[in-house]
Amino acid sequence: MGEPRLDSLFRLSFVVLAVLAGLQSTTMKTRAFFVVTHLIFVCGSIAVAQNSREFAREWTEEHVTRIDPSRVRHENLKKYLTDLRGEGLSVAEVGRSIAGREIFQIQFGRGPMRVFLWSQMHGDEPTATSALIDLFSYLQRHRQSAWVSILEEKLTLRAVPMLNPDGAELFQRRNLQSIDINRDARLLSTPEGRLLKKLRDDWAPHLGFNLHNQSTRTSVGDTGRQATISLLAVPFDQFGNDSAGRILAKRVSAVICEALAPFIYGQIARYEDSFNPRAFGDSISQSGTPVVLIETGGWHGRSEMDLVKLNFVALAATLRSLTDGSIAQANPAVYDALRYNSTGNIFDLVVRNATLVSRGAKDAPGPLTFRGDLGINFERAGPGGGTLGRDQVADVGDLSIFSGLENVDGAGYLVTVASGPIRNGADATLLFYRQSQAREIDWNTADLEARYPPDAVLRQGQWSGKAIPPRQ
Repeated sequence: MGEPRLDSLFRLSFVVLAVLAGLQSTTMKTRAFFVVTHLIFVCGSIAVAQNSREFAREWTEEHVTRIDPSRVRHENLKKYLTDLRGEGLSVAEVGRSIAGREIFQIQFGRGPMRVFLWSQMHGDEPTATSALIDLFSYLQRHRQSAWVSILEEKLTLRAVPMLNPDGAELFQRRNLQSIDINRDARLLSTPEGRLLKKLRDDWAPHLGFNLHNQSTRTSVGDTGRQATISLLAVPFDQFGNDSAGRILAKRVSAVICEALAPFIYGQIARYEDSFNPRAFGDSISQSGTPVVLIETGGWHGRSEMDLVKLNFVALAATLRSLTDGSIAQANPAVYDALRYNSTGNIFDLVVRNATLVSRGAKDAPGPLTFRGDLGINFERAGPGGGTLGRDQVADVGDLSIFSGLENVDGAGYLVTVASGPIRNGADATLLFYRQSQAREIDWNTADLEARYPPDAVLRQGQWSGKAIPPRQ
């Protein structure tokens, strides 16, 4: 049975949106947007949902990466690649970093359509590196399955995992020259950037994938939902025009949206799309290879490996659509309907409705007591990783329009920080005192926590105490 054609549905949906755009009520417009985009996603996902669930199941049973991506260093990568060679895959050194670390390329297939993928040009953005290892291992071990056998005849895949091994070793964005490789597409000051350009120019792939991570506090527009995956059909000029290549990139993005909708519906966004001639995705698109950017964000309550699985499913679903030709039926309107990324709308934790006690503020006559919310952010090792640095107060006051990945109801509590005044940037070790039992506290006491043990404490992301406030 062939896949359903949805062009009429999409045209009708956008006509409806155009009509509703004339409505005065913002609330009605927002509801209309969600109704129509929900219709697009649900109907568009019919053809790929079964495949994506199957890919997710197979990844769970068969994935070969076992280390959280944020802990994978160059030596770990080399061990993974040695195993891929043992499975029969072509793995070759294609260059070196400034520190002399090898940069590798994996190849699979022998078909005329050339697909090029690269990951971790930012050293602290590691999710897709593990996903590429799992993807190529999966393809090699499933060569006898019908669709992979056809893929091998139709496509040739090349991937560079960990383009920036020096940055990965230090878990930092930039290379050892302190240059952002993804802003080196014109000057080509970095050996890693020169290598990427050479690999692209020598091979002239028909499609590219630029694989990154973004902040876990990125949201889908103003919805307050975490943007777990953001996509960009990378523009090839400053006007954002469409070409056959960019439409292909939009179709690929639509396939990815539909493949991931069963897992993270409502958590897929569109990356900011202004043309940047210094960026490699834009430069490569301008050179004739359409590029799809995949930015992996956070997935609250899930592990780093769950994010690897999403990347694997997205890439496997795309390759299958290129293999069986269903990519031609993917509608670019799915991509066009995505809301843009937004930052500044999400905190890791919000304490709401508390009575705050700020101690030791300069020029204050004494402790300041007032109603308010606290927005707290954590420093993390990577998406889903553990806390590295101190918790910090990110905002104070009325935070009712913002979302928290976790929310705490502070009603009935007096809340202060362990040391100093409550202010942006303060260490966010939070002390909670029930109001009914806090009347005798001397807030001027230097050793407050020791002299007056709190009912609950939040320290380095961990709760303790006999009366921890309710969380959502």
